[in-house]
Amino acid sequence: MDDGRFEGRAAITGGAAASSEPHILLIDDVPEDIRATIILLKQQPWRVSLASDALQGYQRALALRPDLIVLDVHMPHMNGFSLCRLLREAPATRQTPILFLSSANSSMERLEGLTVGGVDYIPKSCAPEEVLARIKIHLQLTWRAPPAMPQSPADPEPEGDEIVLRAAMRLIENQLDDMPSLASLAQKVGTHEKRLTAIFREHLGMTVFAYIRDARLRRGQDLLCESAMSVQDVAELVGFRNACNFTTAFRQRIGMTPSQFRQHALGLVETESAGRA
Repeated sequence: MDDGRFEGRAAITGGAAASSEPHILLIDDVPEDIRATIILLKQQPWRVSLASDALQGYQRALALRPDLIVLDVHMPHMNGFSLCRLLREAPATRQTPILFLSSANSSMERLEGLTVGGVDYIPKSCAPEEVLARIKIHLQLTWRAPPAMPQSPADPEPEGDEIVLRAAMRLIENQLDDMPSLASLAQKVGTHEKRLTAIFREHLGMTVFAYIRDARLRRGQDLLCESAMSVQDVAELVGFRNACNFTTAFRQRIGMTPSQFRQHALGLVETESAGRA
């Protein structure tokens, strides 16, 4: 199985897909500077994603539509103020709270951060506990859990193994790039490796690892169609070590490379648009 690089508990969900826990995107080119804050955030019941430069952060923000963004100022190629302006113009992130967390802490810089659309400006010298407290405040002010989808009366209530299966599938979908071991995955849904493996084989006809691979490739297809992220970035987000492994698995399953798939998908969209014109 291909293991993704650490990005907190980054759960790669379908764009603005509803979730029962808030999703936070951290954008910082030197994540070591805020490692203590990242560790503290990981201990919360939240989903956390990380981007290492402004462009990557912009693309991930549009694709993942987080509930809150924590943004550095001094980054190469594009600073945080410029990125904030872009995020404030994009419909997908226009209402997303943006908190600056930066070592750039002059009065002029703080004022600019608030002027371009930040809801808070936090010096990196602040204790991680204070950063966490401020994030909690803004989540309380803006985030609301989506209402539960009513189940059709005709649908039978899941029970036993099916509940375990659904819980495991949801956990997998929410942690594609930070997948726990099979033993840990089984433990998180209240069972053990052998039983979880048997449940997947009985209900889905595949192993847990095969399901994870399929889920990663499905989400990879969505991101290729819905975003402008590079193949390398998509590969990392869905849990592959590198673009080569992702490309190989993608070609084996889909019959074309990720780049070819994106070109084909874009071609279909352009053809359909022309037909409606």
